[in-house]
Amino acid sequence: MKFTLFSLFFAFTATFVQAASFTVKDIRVDGLQRVSAGSVFGSFPINIGENVDSQKLADASKKLFSTGYFNDIKLQRDGDILVINLVELPTITELEIDGNSAIETEQLKGGLKQAGLAEGYVFKRSTLERLELELERQYVGQGRYDAQIDTEVKKLPRNRVSLKINVDEGTVASISHMNVVGAKNFTKKELINQFELKPSNLWSWYQSDDKYSREKLGGDLERLRSFYLDRGFIRFNVESTQVSLSPSKEDVFITVNVHEGDVYTVNKVNLAGELIVDQELLRKLVIVKEGETFSRKKVTLTQDLISKRLGNEGFTFASVNGVPKINDEDKTVELTFFVEPGKRTYVRRINFTGNESTKDEVLRREMLQMEAGWASTELIEQSKKRLEQLGFFKGVNVETPKVPGSDDLIDVNYSVEEQPSGSLNLSIGYSSADGLIVGTSVAQNNFMGTGTKMSTALNKTDAVTSVNFSFTDPYYTVDGISRGYSVFYSETDFEELSLSSYNIDTYGGRMSFGFPISGRERLSFSIEASKTFMEAQSSGIPEEILNFIDIEGDEFSELTLGSNWTWTTLNRGLFPTAGAKQTLSLEATVPGSELEYYRLTYQAQKYFPISENGDWTFRIRTDIGYGAGYGDTEELPFFRNFRSGGVGSVRGYSSNSLGPRGAIKQNLVQSLVDSEGVAILDADGNLQFVDVDSDGDSNQDVTYSRDNNSLGGNLLTEASMELVFPLPFIEDQRSMRSVVFLDAGNVFDTNCLLLSEANGTGNTNDHPACIEGFKGNEIRFGTGVSVTWVTAIGPLTFTFARALNSKVRDETEGFEFSIGQVF
Repeated sequence: MKFTLFSLFFAFTATFVQAASFTVKDIRVDGLQRVSAGSVFGSFPINIGENVDSQKLADASKKLFSTGYFNDIKLQRDGDILVINLVELPTITELEIDGNSAIETEQLKGGLKQAGLAEGYVFKRSTLERLELELERQYVGQGRYDAQIDTEVKKLPRNRVSLKINVDEGTVASISHMNVVGAKNFTKKELINQFELKPSNLWSWYQSDDKYSREKLGGDLERLRSFYLDRGFIRFNVESTQVSLSPSKEDVFITVNVHEGDVYTVNKVNLAGELIVDQELLRKLVIVKEGETFSRKKVTLTQDLISKRLGNEGFTFASVNGVPKINDEDKTVELTFFVEPGKRTYVRRINFTGNESTKDEVLRREMLQMEAGWASTELIEQSKKRLEQLGFFKGVNVETPKVPGSDDLIDVNYSVEEQPSGSLNLSIGYSSADGLIVGTSVAQNNFMGTGTKMSTALNKTDAVTSVNFSFTDPYYTVDGISRGYSVFYSETDFEELSLSSYNIDTYGGRMSFGFPISGRERLSFSIEASKTFMEAQSSGIPEEILNFIDIEGDEFSELTLGSNWTWTTLNRGLFPTAGAKQTLSLEATVPGSELEYYRLTYQAQKYFPISENGDWTFRIRTDIGYGAGYGDTEELPFFRNFRSGGVGSVRGYSSNSLGPRGAIKQNLVQSLVDSEGVAILDADGNLQFVDVDSDGDSNQDVTYSRDNNSLGGNLLTEASMELVFPLPFIEDQRSMRSVVFLDAGNVFDTNCLLLSEANGTGNTNDHPACIEGFKGNEIRFGTGVSVTWVTAIGPLTFTFARALNSKVRDETEGFEFSIGQVF
């Protein structure tokens, strides 16, 4: 011990040899490599010309050492020159982290950098040791009690080091048992259900709810507290929490000790403070009623409702606090809501970010909140909703920061994230409904970022050849009146669409105007002029078509007027998760047209959110349609019939395949005649014999078979239920929607063709395929799963479906998909 003290004393005195007291005439620095001399002189407290002694030199050495740049410092005297010999700390030139997965490498490196360990930084072993402990603490917080952190420091030339951190994350300890001690009013199961953490169960492998986390347990305890406070246990308290670990560090046991207390009721509710809004109006927002059990949830909701009401009047930063006065003797609570409106707030500026393609004016014209007006919470939120309803954005967020230096001004900042709203491409696609799709097309719901809708296309499928152009300006006037127009030409082979054997060629043009009635309602009117040419392709044409051509001809000029009423509260234009929408449409040809008919349709849908973020949502939908002729046209033209089946209709059945079939006249088979009669084909395609008279004529003039293709009908009834659910392992669900569905529906004909009248015979045999009017037992059901993904080339949909009650001649479809778009 004496030897050690003597050695230290000798070394210290040697460091400052001949430095008992002298005047410094110059200072020399030796040993610098990366640290500049200016940094040394800036931190060294001794200047030239100063008289120094051992104490001053020791203090100066400590001062220089505190900079953290040096591993060793020696002060020596060379005559009247003070020599500073320095050994710099090594520099980290390489930093490698290996073995981590639960915490990302970039996140770990960010934490290391904040602690002073990064490439290019000075290496301090003390910092590294503290960091090892901190990393282990982070892993313990995740329930990884057996995590280990090892470091390797390798010296490199020129006073450098490479640092490698080896991470053994171990395994997350699983919760084997949870218990709540002290509960008398609720069962253990009821209380554990309030926790996000759960003991290991059948679904833990997927939900990972049995992996212990200190942060999750803290959140669970707060949920437990809310559970009790919402049921009147105002004196509830979590006395203690014990978390124990098995010797293997793989099992966690959690025990929560609680004091429930008694149930308290509300005996009085008061409003106090500066009541800017009429007190009677505020009273209606108080959902906590006298005489009922106290509920913190209702207190919080009342505070929010009053704050929003004041916010609608411009008091954006109003403060409302519900303060309970507890009476332990009679177990009652007197609630007083203190209202502090503060100063009325005005909007200085409305800003938009994230709209790289969409022009500012497109967003600004959706604003209900105006600049320089007082800030209304309701108008700001409604403006946000209008932006979401455009369908141009994946998401919209709004912030209302205060203007620096002002206590009554705010800015309203909307940030949007754009998504594909159309396509510009040479496309080759395929649809199970339409076959091969080839062509060039431009389609945009947000054309050139102006908010207008435009499409122009030349497309060819197995069934349809079409050329069209359409353009809609939703803000033709500043008041929100829209104007749209389109021109079109199409050739349609209905046999390729699983319908009947005829062709229809149509060309024409359309103009429409829309008028906003309110923030939720819109009314539009349209006029369309068209010319239609129809041609039967071959023999075996249904009698319905032949009869129509015989009466009406095969060329038609039509002038059609239309009106449309829409009411919507949907929260988004694409993939909504809440709200409802109704559409009522009427189109009719003007009196005096070559064909006189009308079609009335009603569509409705409603979303019922299940989860707060909208990932789980229940949707119901219905489509109802009816059409008929008037004037000189006896019935709805068959080529204007409603269709059913396929994607967007009753999934599980082929597209447009449901509904009544036509009747095809059968020819007599003259090659087989004997005493039994004449052989004919019946409705099922089998040979039958009919009696013949003495002249060789059959007693049955005509017989009919069922057409294989759907003719459609003038009455449509469809309904659907869907459960929207998030796809696992997909982080961003905003451009993708997956649903489980149950569809129901069909089309019917309220006036089946009377075959005897159509053929001018006295025969009264029944129609082989048309059941007149609505029949509940003819409703078809289908179920399955569907996934839609919005891509840069348009929506891509996959549907896996099964028909639940198909009949013999129904055409079913188990898998359907669509890539690209048909115009």
